[in-house]
Amino acid sequence: MFLAMRGEVEAELEGTLSALGFPTDDRGIEQPPDDVDAVLASSVAFRLAGEAGAPPPKVAGDIVAEFDVDACQYIETVEANGPYVNFLPSDAYFSDTVEAGQDEEYGALPDQETSVVVEHTSANPTGPVHVGRARNPIVGDALANLLEYAGYDVDRHYYVNDAGRQMAVFTWAYETFDEDELPDPERDRIEYDMVRYYRKGNTVLEEGEEETVEAAEAEIQSIMQGLESGDEETYERVGEVVDSVLGGMRECLGRLPAEFDEFVKETRFIRDGSTEDIATELKESEYAVYEDDAWQLELTEWDIDKKFVFLRSDGTSLYTTRDLAHHEWKFQQYDEAVTVLGEGHGLQSQQLRAALEILGNDTEMLDQVLYGWVNLPGGESMSTREGTGIMLDDLLDEAIERARNEVETRLDDRIRQDDLTEADIERIARQVGIGAVRYDIVAKQPTKAITFEWDRALDFEAQSAPYVQYVHARACGILDEADGTPTAERDATLLDSAPERDLLREIARFPAVIEEGAIERTPHIVATYTRDFAEAFNAFYRECPVVDAPEDVRDARLALVVAARNTIANALDVLGVDAPESM
Repeated sequence: MFLAMRGEVEAELEGTLSALGFPTDDRGIEQPPDDVDAVLASSVAFRLAGEAGAPPPKVAGDIVAEFDVDACQYIETVEANGPYVNFLPSDAYFSDTVEAGQDEEYGALPDQETSVVVEHTSANPTGPVHVGRARNPIVGDALANLLEYAGYDVDRHYYVNDAGRQMAVFTWAYETFDEDELPDPERDRIEYDMVRYYRKGNTVLEEGEEETVEAAEAEIQSIMQGLESGDEETYERVGEVVDSVLGGMRECLGRLPAEFDEFVKETRFIRDGSTEDIATELKESEYAVYEDDAWQLELTEWDIDKKFVFLRSDGTSLYTTRDLAHHEWKFQQYDEAVTVLGEGHGLQSQQLRAALEILGNDTEMLDQVLYGWVNLPGGESMSTREGTGIMLDDLLDEAIERARNEVETRLDDRIRQDDLTEADIERIARQVGIGAVRYDIVAKQPTKAITFEWDRALDFEAQSAPYVQYVHARACGILDEADGTPTAERDATLLDSAPERDLLREIARFPAVIEEGAIERTPHIVATYTRDFAEAFNAFYRECPVVDAPEDVRDARLALVVAARNTIANALDVLGVDAPESM
């Protein structure tokens, strides 16, 4: 209803401004402060004061006097509050919000008829996923969910680096060393087994005897040349390593969960000739220079000081060249392309965009979302193993264990016996533990580096995943206790107390949060919304009995609880956080 009301306000305010002889291009619509009873406000009087030759409060009063409230279904009153024009909702606004919230898909917007590819994670397949990179799959997956809720046709892609030097080193090492030359794997999964070869290979290259290193480098160069020339045997050799490691990484990411529609390999764009075509086109551009034994682009016209290397002296391409081919392919397949990148890729993303423009592409369809790293507080002990750092698997294992301990401390023997089995406790521990990791990471603005702290993430009383998940569990508990759903004859006008109306306001604006987050590519605003929602629901929960209320009020409040349950379930679904039915 918020979006519908905003549409009414926009349309009628445009007519009002026109009737007063004012320009209508900027109507200054915004959300009022929390202490104001309005749903929407306009600050347009500030802008028009000079033109009107009157102070903003006088202009606001003139707008209120001219505004036709009767033409708006969802506006009860329009008031001037100093320089602001405030729009207060009607009973129909609240009643229709209750009805809309009965839909289990509430919050999903109409089909935008726009296809979007979201590329995220894309970590090199050289070993287990590290905690420091955990933000990419979490932010990327939430962003893809958000765009789907906003009505976009979304594909999730993982771009696989299977053509660079790292994979050549990995392949040489895998084919060179025997099992008895390696330490035991740190976990019983394929990428933990395979990474031992990669580490051993790098150690030999850094510390081995000169003759051994020279022979290794010759073989590594041969593998890279084989990939570049399209040698099928080389593709098969490298592919065995890549696919094995990637299989384990997918299993790890599936725990979050973060799943993908397609794993797009770099070598695809070598084999189809598009990388070579791009290198040729760039060499012929006015921005190309040959310096330091490589072909490069001079990008000062884009205020980029560092040159962009796209071809080595031996004719082999780089990751950057292949990524250009990859992006041109995405532009051909989709209406929009979104890439989630670590902040360390900021310069690379600028160079990529400039090079794409040199190639004649419309980069308006490209959106690059940069995020900061995930850090852990100093001295935190969390299964750190020498030489490996902390892996995402370790973080998730510990999150589940800590959540289980937290849940068990909150259970007395009666609750354990009567309500929750050991399987229930295990389910809740997984939902809360992994939900805490996802929520704490996605809730921060992407550009800010974050430090993950257990006490904050698993705080059942503060603004964390468990705090929000409890809202869904409580709503489900109320509905279970009521033993049924509200009747169709419910009267939503009975929901007239402040806690009920505040909760309805939060429910009503959920679709607008989805719309804004999708436009701005900011899933963290959905997390912010869930905290506001939880506060409103908990106030309702404390002050408005449902099951024991008089029958007509009971039915209306049950309908409100259904709408609240559907809203918070879908908001958590956007964030990729489970919505437990009991906690």
